[in-house]
Amino acid sequence: MGGDSQRRDRSRPGLVARWRESADQHLTPTKRSLIVTWLSFGVTWGAVRLITHGIRDGWLPWGNITAAGRHFHHYNFGIGTLAGVGLVAVRGDERAVGHPAVAAAYGSGTALIADEFALLLDLQDVYWTKQGRLSVDVSLGILSALGAYLTAVPFWHECARVTRHHLVSAAKREAR
Repeated sequence: MGGDSQRRDRSRPGLVARWRESADQHLTPTKRSLIVTWLSFGVTWGAVRLITHGIRDGWLPWGNITAAGRHFHHYNFGIGTLAGVGLVAVRGDERAVGHPAVAAAYGSGTALIADEFALLLDLQDVYWTKQGRLSVDVSLGILSALGAYLTAVPFWHECARVTRHHLVSAAKREAR
């Protein structure tokens, strides 16, 4: 009996393969790029939050990046990243413009800038003041998740349906 169920399992596509099929059915190249952009925005933003807290609270082994005694804020790296993405776009090479790495760089660069937007607005380092920090953190997290979801609603619904079917089928196989 164990051999039969193993043979059946190999003949069925795995969950990741079914997600890929759903992506092929529901996502245009533009939607794929937008999803990568939103997801890289969220991951970068979350990583930056973690790193900045680690530096500030002293539980990470490194400190801020400085040159000649001047602190580099992460929005500086975001601006540099977006300038590079802009160069790729201006050059107009279709393969490069639509490449997932360009979408990821765009999302990451935007997150680096958005995370320090208050500093750019006031030109004062208000990054760690309590007023509004939590609301900005929550807002950017929600924005990232909402953007990724709204970019391809049918795809996400299909992924949920496929995952639910996969889990129910696996549970039925286990019960036998």
